[in-house]
Amino acid sequence: MLRTENVESAAQRNRDELFRFGTALIFIVGIMLFTIVRTDGGIDGILLVAAAMIGGYMAMNIGANDVANNVGPAVGSHAITLTGAIFIAAFFEAGGAMIAGGDVVGTIKSGIIDPDLVADRDTFIWLMIAALLAAAVWLNFATIVGAPVSTTHSIVGGVLGAGVAAAGWGIADWSVVGQIVASWVISPVLGGLIAAVFLYIIKRTITYKKDVLTAANRMVPVLVAIMAWAFTTYLMLKGVKKIVTVSFPVALLIGLGVAVAVYLILQHFIVRRTAKMENHKGSVNDLFTIPLIFAAALLSFAHGANDVANAVGPLAGINEAIVGGGVIAKASIPLWVMAVGAIGISLGLALYGPKLIRTVGSEITELDKMRAFCIALAAAITVIIASQLGLPVSSTHIAVGGVFGVGFLREYIKSSYARMLDQIREHHINHDPEAVDDFLARFEAADVAMKGEMLRNMKAQAASDRLLGKQERRDLGRVHRVELVKRNLLFRIAAAWIITVPVAATLSAMFFYMIRGMLLP
Repeated sequence: MLRTENVESAAQRNRDELFRFGTALIFIVGIMLFTIVRTDGGIDGILLVAAAMIGGYMAMNIGANDVANNVGPAVGSHAITLTGAIFIAAFFEAGGAMIAGGDVVGTIKSGIIDPDLVADRDTFIWLMIAALLAAAVWLNFATIVGAPVSTTHSIVGGVLGAGVAAAGWGIADWSVVGQIVASWVISPVLGGLIAAVFLYIIKRTITYKKDVLTAANRMVPVLVAIMAWAFTTYLMLKGVKKIVTVSFPVALLIGLGVAVAVYLILQHFIVRRTAKMENHKGSVNDLFTIPLIFAAALLSFAHGANDVANAVGPLAGINEAIVGGGVIAKASIPLWVMAVGAIGISLGLALYGPKLIRTVGSEITELDKMRAFCIALAAAITVIIASQLGLPVSSTHIAVGGVFGVGFLREYIKSSYARMLDQIREHHINHDPEAVDDFLARFEAADVAMKGEMLRNMKAQAASDRLLGKQERRDLGRVHRVELVKRNLLFRIAAAWIITVPVAATLSAMFFYMIRGMLLP
């Protein structure tokens, strides 16, 4: 019976995989047929058809890999189902791309190479095709192994590798490369620190209080208002640039206005909600469900507006070069090119996104709604701070760094608490067990301030009567070290981040030489 079930399960997996592959293939073939109709034939027509198909492939890989960072924490915390997250993200990703994706895109991502040093139009087209294909292949591989990586870094590596292959090392702006290397550290550390700080604030001001509902009535509207401020500012700066361009101070003021309105509305709403709840942490956790759903939608919209350029930028550049007959640093985005990016991202998310969504949402560390809220808030705040300071950051690295940040904070808190309990037991080792249990019960029920006071009084009474030596206490700390973050995922993801640019660059250089070899007379 068990063997029959295994066969049926394997057959179902094969059918699901075949469906995904077939749907993706239909999308790519549809792009091919549509582009063929638009071309006049010849080598240029073939190149445009190939570029459009690769652009669609790249867009699907962006959806499969990068979008998981926006909705993963919400899914992992059970604020929304996987199916619901896919629908919300697909809708808002496509909306962000089509509504606010921009009319013009930079063909040389991040200015990493000098387009003036590209020899001619044909070399430029081969360079862009090679860069696009290399980035897409690397993203595909990263998705298969379950590593969320930066799509921006992937396309930057592709452009760098093909550019060096086309015109030598002097074509690259190595200061930009240095900034990208710096972002491997800046992005996750900044995102992790901000997420951990907000989680610590929530714990100190709400969940560590004896009356968590009263604390929630006071703090939850403030926290959600801060989120509204951050996301409104983020969208003003990053998400609606095609619709309206605003300065940073104006964006901040608009965000502040929205935050005040959200705070005033939520005050009464939260009080009514908590009046029907029981006084425990789980009740407070549920108060963050709706903000998390909004955060997933807004992050997806902003991502679609910004990162669609990673898929369609090179394609738009190729299209412009063929139509205009020259090398260009900026290219207009035809509607059909933007549609390829928007549909491809949504399709890739729906077909292949669940794997990375699970990785980010539940496999790195366990997330509840409060932790996921802190990660989403950190993503918006980090991008705002970094953009104003001119620091290079990756939205992928920020989000994943936020997940690791809350996980490591939980490890620290649990390990510290375990050591506190050991100190209490050590101090009461010769006492009546009932007295020990009574002290532990009062310690458990106390808030943070009272816990600290109880420990200080206990240590003051018996500073000279410790039963364990310094080395033994160190050993005790090691025994009670808690691991709530999966180290194997930490190392795998970090390794993938580090090799993204070199691997994409190497692949791109190889593809460039192959394409040039096939097309040179």
